Amino acid sequence: MKKLFFIFFVSFFVLSSCVEEQNFDQFDDLEIIPTIEASILYVESPESMINDATGAVWYIQTFNFDAFNENFFAENVLDGVIIYELENTTSKELEIIFEYLDEAGNVLDTETFNIDPAPTAVLRRETNYGTPTGRSLDIPRNTSQIRVNAINFGDTISTSSLQDPKIVFRSSGKFRVQLK
Repeated sequence: MKKLFFIFFVSFFVLSSCVEEQNFDQFDDLEIIPTIEASILYVESPESMINDATGAVWYIQTFNFDAFNENFFAENVLDGVIIYELENTTSKELEIIFEYLDEAGNVLDTETFNIDPAPTAVLRRETNYGTPTGRSLDIPRNTSQIRVNAINFGDTISTSSLQDPKIVFRSSGKFRVQLK
């Protein structure tokens, strides 16, 4: 009898307790906007390669890069930044030109870096896309290739006194993407 009374009491308590009405439409109000970060390009070249080049342009390479123009990214990207870092431990004054190209090879955007001979601090630059003060999001959306040109404004015989002299160029991107 006590058991039956307990079950009745608990059932009555549960049924008469305050229950908040559930809102199952909250999913429609949900926004999911992660920041996606990834490396874009890494190039490293020893000073001996610069000295061995015939002419001022000692490096030119075009890389296939379709990550930006994938449909999911192109349709959902909100804004972002590309971060460039250059470190020069060579005895050379250098210019590095970073170009974004569309499928037809047309230049969409260019970043130019003038770098003094070593010793120098790491050169860091951030370029914004899709913000009110940034460049158009159509640039990353339509990028299919990245071309890197490197020009030596120094000589081809000197060598830095630093250990393992080289130029290091890295870039990465951080973009906010609307998932829902």
